[in-house]
Amino acid sequence: MASTSKASARGAGGAGRKKPKLKDLPAPLVQEFRQLFDEAKKATDSQGRKIASAKWGAYAFFDYDGEPIYVGQTNEQLSTRLNRHLTNQRTDAVAMRILDVFEVAEVEMWPLWEYEGVASSNAEAKKHLNALEYSAYLRAIKDSKFGAILNEKIPPLSEPIDLPESFRFPLISDATRQERGHPDVRIARRAETISRLAAVAHERGEVSEGLRRVLVIQAVRLAYISAVRLAETEGRQEPDPDAISVEGLVGSVLYERSDPDGENSDGDTSEVD
Repeated sequence: MASTSKASARGAGGAGRKKPKLKDLPAPLVQEFRQLFDEAKKATDSQGRKIASAKWGAYAFFDYDGEPIYVGQTNEQLSTRLNRHLTNQRTDAVAMRILDVFEVAEVEMWPLWEYEGVASSNAEAKKHLNALEYSAYLRAIKDSKFGAILNEKIPPLSEPIDLPESFRFPLISDATRQERGHPDVRIARRAETISRLAAVAHERGEVSEGLRRVLVIQAVRLAYISAVRLAETEGRQEPDPDAISVEGLVGSVLYERSDPDGENSDGDTSEVD
């Protein structure tokens, strides 16, 4: 009589492997990013308040060159909003391939503590939040070597205000900056990002004017970093960013062309899932 045997659920060797924790599954670079992100979310101000726990506030992302690339606002809590961008990747900016999390090297936060406990519908608080976001956006435009960043939706026009105290945190280590910040790596990644963004425009057909504007700005960023790399290999001085006129290509980035006075904005540029 032929013998039969049952396969062991523990594998051929009979020795089972312990199921890993979810936090241990991501690649080391992703784990490092999330660890630094967690540290940023746990950071406190001089009064012992967790900065990222503020319900109302604005934030900005910066790339490996310290170049501002995105500005946003929230009235549901900074940490919640940032999680959606950087960990869950469940915001329009990420899903539409507008913002590449790979390029985010630093985050800056502006909490508005005076509105803790205030309802999200509060008109005065929303007006202040819009002014904060627009002022942070204007600063980013000023600090950008291209005079433009990757916001699909330009924040609603507001009277600029003095920015409150901000807090800026690194999201990558020096070792990662050296490895992933290499120009050839970034050129390849940026080209891939543009390809994905163009695919979104192609496949969806009907996309916002802002998405098409971002496609141009991403192309400018790719052209410039590629030109810098070429200059480096040829042993000559870096090209002047002003050699490319973003305004000449896309027009003003200080307001939406379809709504120059901000009259049609509902006062909330935060994206939803």
